[in-house]
Amino acid sequence: MSVSENTKLLSPLTLGGMQLANRVVMAPMTRSRAEVDGDMPNDLMTEYYRQRAGAGLIITEGTHPSAEGKGYCRTPGLYNDAQQEAWAKICAAVHSEGGKIVLQLMHCGRVANPANKTAADGSVARTLAPSAITAKGQIYTEQGMLDFTVPEAMSLADIECTIADYVAATRRAYAAGFDGVELHCTSGYLPAQFLSTGTNHRSDQYGGSLQNRLRFVLELVEAMAAVDGADRVGMRICPGNPFNDLADDDNQETFAALLKALDPLRLAYLHVIRMPKIQDNVALAKANFSGPLILNDSYNQDEAEATLSDPQLVAISFGRAFIANPDLVRRFQDGLPLADIDPSSLYTPGAKGYCDYPVWSESN
Repeated sequence: MSVSENTKLLSPLTLGGMQLANRVVMAPMTRSRAEVDGDMPNDLMTEYYRQRAGAGLIITEGTHPSAEGKGYCRTPGLYNDAQQEAWAKICAAVHSEGGKIVLQLMHCGRVANPANKTAADGSVARTLAPSAITAKGQIYTEQGMLDFTVPEAMSLADIECTIADYVAATRRAYAAGFDGVELHCTSGYLPAQFLSTGTNHRSDQYGGSLQNRLRFVLELVEAMAAVDGADRVGMRICPGNPFNDLADDDNQETFAALLKALDPLRLAYLHVIRMPKIQDNVALAKANFSGPLILNDSYNQDEAEATLSDPQLVAISFGRAFIANPDLVRRFQDGLPLADIDPSSLYTPGAKGYCDYPVWSESN
């Protein structure tokens, strides 16, 4: 018998231009199952997302809008016709199950090594960043862990081209059938690199002052919104996240200014990763952004339910729980226990630990 029929978490939601069956969102998660050659989505990915279409909204793994934007091995792209056709199969599979799906666009910027950016023909995509500052640390490749490499400081032409790449990927996403797009603006990737004082040492109109450091992200979001409306565009943030050697002199000032500047656009949503042990990102978002907020990071069902009592906090995204529980919404609805993930198979090739987790009826 259902134990959660009347919960807020399982109630419908209008989010921008999307009508969602519930407020359980599948968080974007890199799973490294795309084809090595050509950054191609494949049948494994189609099945993986189809299985989880009970979510009110699926946000895909980070997908690079250009070959230059790739950081990690076996991550998908959306910058050519073949990739668009493959993504269209995934969208169709999710829609056939009654789900909604948004594409997360992720340009890794300086978070890269040429080992992950070498095409089948031997060509190597450039690694671009606001400034030629190497990130401390290493990145996983098929050859093992390798150091991040020195990026090229982007010219004004590179910036213009990169924004155009995002716009083209947004157009392709809609042509493939995606219900929306999400800009990845955290975790030390390109948009966050432009925002942060530690990674942006430019002296032109895209660096220096706070307003100049905001310029790339503001122009980028406005360009993506111009494709088919801001109500199909979301953005993911996590102010204060030091991942991939990201540092800013005052991240709260930076993001307060960014969100205030973005607020008039009326984006579909803002996707906020909380960091309660470091700072209150939810309060920061609420104080500077009036639109709907999706919250993320280690919520359980009861905490999610309590959180949604605030009318601006409209949905909760779940990551690890969705990996091991393709039927997560049903488990929430019926009060069923959750299966645990196998950490060893998070990023390994193949179906194991990816699309072979059973639904409840198969696990009893």
